[in-house]
Amino acid sequence: MATSVAGEGQQSLNGIIFDTQTKKLTDLPTELLEHILCFPVLKHLDICNVSCCCKRLHDVCHGRGKVWGHQYKLRWPRLQRFYRQNECCDWLREYKTRHRVGIQIRRTVESISKRFFTEVPCVGQVLGDSFAEIESLGMPEHFCEDELLFILNSDKRKSLTLKYYAKKILYFLRQQNILRSLKTFLEQPAEQQSALEGAILVDQYCNPLADITLNSISAQLDEIAEKVKKMLGIKNPSHPSLRIAQGDCFVVEDFELQRQVVCALNSVLYEQLQYKGNEFDFYNPLNSYIHQVLLRRTGIPISLSVLYMTLARKLGVHVEPVNFPNHFLLRWCQKQTGSEDIYDYVYIDAFGKGKQLTAKECEYLIGHQVTADYYSAISTTEVLLRMVGNLLNIGKRGEGNEKSYQLLRDSLDLYLTINPDNVQYLLLQARLYFHLGIWPEKVLDILQHIQALDPSQHGAVGYLVQHTLEHIQHKKHPVTPEVKKRSVSEHLEVQYSVGLIMKHKRWVTGTSSTTILLFVNTSLCNLLIVCLARSISSDRSGYNCVIYGWDPKCTMSQEWITTMRVHQLSNGANQPFYNVLVQDGTCRYAAQENLEPHSAPLEIGHPEVGRYFSEFADTHYFANEELQTRYPEDMVETLGTVQELYHRLTPGTGDQDQALATDQNNHHTMPM
Repeated sequence: MATSVAGEGQQSLNGIIFDTQTKKLTDLPTELLEHILCFPVLKHLDICNVSCCCKRLHDVCHGRGKVWGHQYKLRWPRLQRFYRQNECCDWLREYKTRHRVGIQIRRTVESISKRFFTEVPCVGQVLGDSFAEIESLGMPEHFCEDELLFILNSDKRKSLTLKYYAKKILYFLRQQNILRSLKTFLEQPAEQQSALEGAILVDQYCNPLADITLNSISAQLDEIAEKVKKMLGIKNPSHPSLRIAQGDCFVVEDFELQRQVVCALNSVLYEQLQYKGNEFDFYNPLNSYIHQVLLRRTGIPISLSVLYMTLARKLGVHVEPVNFPNHFLLRWCQKQTGSEDIYDYVYIDAFGKGKQLTAKECEYLIGHQVTADYYSAISTTEVLLRMVGNLLNIGKRGEGNEKSYQLLRDSLDLYLTINPDNVQYLLLQARLYFHLGIWPEKVLDILQHIQALDPSQHGAVGYLVQHTLEHIQHKKHPVTPEVKKRSVSEHLEVQYSVGLIMKHKRWVTGTSSTTILLFVNTSLCNLLIVCLARSISSDRSGYNCVIYGWDPKCTMSQEWITTMRVHQLSNGANQPFYNVLVQDGTCRYAAQENLEPHSAPLEIGHPEVGRYFSEFADTHYFANEELQTRYPEDMVETLGTVQELYHRLTPGTGDQDQALATDQNNHHTMPM
């Protein structure tokens, strides 16, 4: 830190006379020292070492100073939005806290796979105990989320198991926050509730990993409103709507001026921007998500109505939501405000390009007459119930895959947050959780609530309580999973191993094993959430998949074997069968004679890949620690097969056996 130089009057060897004063780094001004210590190449360990050199440098590196603030911002840039600009805080303490949270979060996530891998896989699995562990850390929530995002944004093809559980935890934590926001929203006075804000909360809950904010959606609507004003200005430069500033609460009183706004809005929304109703894919849930409606410019009556109503009100025209059966509408009063006469209103069909209808024409729209009650304006809460009800019905129509069950769960959560005493949906939620084998403690809470609301449900409640308690007891004494070794004599016919990427050879008829299981469970307890007509379907040949398990013979029931026409195979059920994750998101049970190694292996985009594999290595997947425990000899087989199929060594490339052994050892010890 100090450099001694020649004394006063002394001459150096080259004849230059130096100042006798000894120069030190610590003599530099504080601002300059801070600037040096904020150089990008210096990391937090360097700053720790520097601060231990002397009191002067220790003081420069104090917690509230610029140096640790720079280190904090450099390492965790996403957290800057939680601090005001030029805010003075103890950055060293913040750094230590965030670092400690990162370690604890990672340890918790790493431990989850060991605890949950042995459970029966199910669609939409909930890891309730682990979420409670994260919340019990008592750390700032944004620190926990930042670490989870750091895990998810790391190397795409590595740490797949860590990412798998980090994503589930982040999904859950964000949904819990959104539910709290929704409850706060519902507690507001009705006149302060915005249908747009409520619709965004629904959107956020169903898409918690997407970047959806009220500010971003409002900004997009402000842009559309400005386009409408521009068109209004061409036709009527003195129109009062042109003077409305963003956020102003202003109503245009004159009917003719209102009509001009509505005409301009229709022109911009449907002609210029090409918004439309999605007639060809009506039951796609994307039609209900506001951010997707804005992105795709297509939706269903209720989502388009929310946008239309919000834009009209921004421009000074008051339109109201109408809960018309089978076709959500808006109404626009042509007489004095607050009229009860349904014929004093024009009804706007936002799904039909803003077409204006009379009360009688509304009936033609749906093909039958309705009572006057259906023409009344409804509250924001009722709008949200209708929107969530649509999503719930889409979830019921689903095919029993990951997405449809997740949608059913999410929409039930939302509906019961808005209307917590609906016994019908409480019972559906309890049955859904019970049959998916998830969160038994939550099932008991729901059943207790049902019993308090409606004692007449004691039969259904009692059945579910009994079997849920049995499930909880079973979890306390888990069955040790079977270890399958390839070297055992009865396994010698098994040709393929876990981690290999395969291709299906030919057309077959049937369903995935997961769907059949759900079909049986549904019939047992009358859980009508799966369309039974879809329980037998045609599967396309040539699907791409990855093996995550195998049996030396088919282990499915005789009913499944018959339904899947296994007897038509050359070797029937008396051949190895493989559990595979398919590119389309399904899990299947495929016969060995129907599979072959893929000639050009590719990554399998299945949501459950991380449950079984830790890394994708261009030609195959590496089984994670838990799957390797189940199939201890498979990775050697997989690496040998990969070497033979895709990496044949040419002369001079080295010792194949040594390379294989090294590769295997590296991945057996890979951190999760």
